[in-house]
Amino acid sequence: MLFWTAAFTLWWHMHAWRTPATLAATRFARPDGDACLSFSLLVPARHEQAVLEHTVNGLLQSAHGHYEIIIIVGHDDPGTAEVAERVAASAPDRVRVVVDTNESKNKPKALNTALLYCSGEVVGVFDAEDQVHPALLTHVDHAFRSTGADVVQGGVQLINFHSSWYSLRNCLEYFFWFRSRLHLHALKGFIPLGGNTVFIRTDVLREAGGWDGNCLAEDCDLGVRLSSKGKRVVVAYDAEMVTREETPGTLVSLLKQRTRWNQGFLQVYRKKDWKQLPTLGQRMLARYTLMTPFFQAFTGVIIPINIWVALFVDVPVGITVVTFLPALTATVTFVFEIVGLHDFGRQYALRVRLVHYVKLIVGGPFYQLLLAGAATRAVWREQRGRNDWELTRHVGAHLAEATGEDVRR
Repeated sequence: MLFWTAAFTLWWHMHAWRTPATLAATRFARPDGDACLSFSLLVPARHEQAVLEHTVNGLLQSAHGHYEIIIIVGHDDPGTAEVAERVAASAPDRVRVVVDTNESKNKPKALNTALLYCSGEVVGVFDAEDQVHPALLTHVDHAFRSTGADVVQGGVQLINFHSSWYSLRNCLEYFFWFRSRLHLHALKGFIPLGGNTVFIRTDVLREAGGWDGNCLAEDCDLGVRLSSKGKRVVVAYDAEMVTREETPGTLVSLLKQRTRWNQGFLQVYRKKDWKQLPTLGQRMLARYTLMTPFFQAFTGVIIPINIWVALFVDVPVGITVVTFLPALTATVTFVFEIVGLHDFGRQYALRVRLVHYVKLIVGGPFYQLLLAGAATRAVWREQRGRNDWELTRHVGAHLAEATGEDVRR
């Protein structure tokens, strides 16, 4: 099971690099110069006063002429509301502030609150710490019109790979997911959407009922529901156009974030919308993808047992040889990750040194242990019926790196 799980994951991560033509097809096409669609850009912000202003000011630099920005703040978050109102006052023709009065706060409820006020033909979602390229909307506009898409998923990339040993692997995970694997999902007709830099036609979104306010992975849930209804999703990744973000600031934050995502996948699996997918292959892909937390939790349990068996149990030689199969996929995966880290550094003009490759390899087992722990915690929380939203806080490490200033001031 460990062998096949790792083999499938590796094969899917390698999708974009199989041929030069496949790699070229993953990028945005060159815009034709027209800007026909209008956008409503939603920015949910909760306790994000450290980064919100920088993000909205970046969105205001967009080269596209037809967009509005709607910031959603909680009625119990005066600090963020003050920043949001100040930014809105500086650009009243572009920026509006909507107050989320829900008693229990989370991202999908905030998005649904703002959906009522959207006047654009396309709704786009960004997080409060995002660094967005000025030409992104122009490329997305062209992607909608040239492909007939209902949804366009842009790339998201964590940048501050040198901040800690785990941030290196976290950045590489995003690189493989948005650079490659999501393209495979879109090709197969089943895709768990990303949480931001996702654009949906407003009528399609309203027809779907918006986001599920009780789901911890509202992005994944929306993607599954739209895929089940046969909506066309286009994924595009261009290193110049990606939305840049930062990794969680602490291991605890990363653990909680992954717990939330994993539990959200389990919730989507239990909702069974994926069973409406038309083909068996799509349903099998959906089942496997949404059950990933179970596989990761299983890995966390089985690896210590494997070590104990290796040390203390006498087994036949044939079985011993078979048990080394996971080592084969692990070795191939490490080689692929090393090449991927080199490509990541080259595409983003980041200096990747020998010490980073060493950290990548040495930190691999510990990072997998963390992911297994998060998955196990997610399964436990889901079984206990705990679905409170554990917020990931941001300090703007990626923004400080890009601008040379401390955005926390």
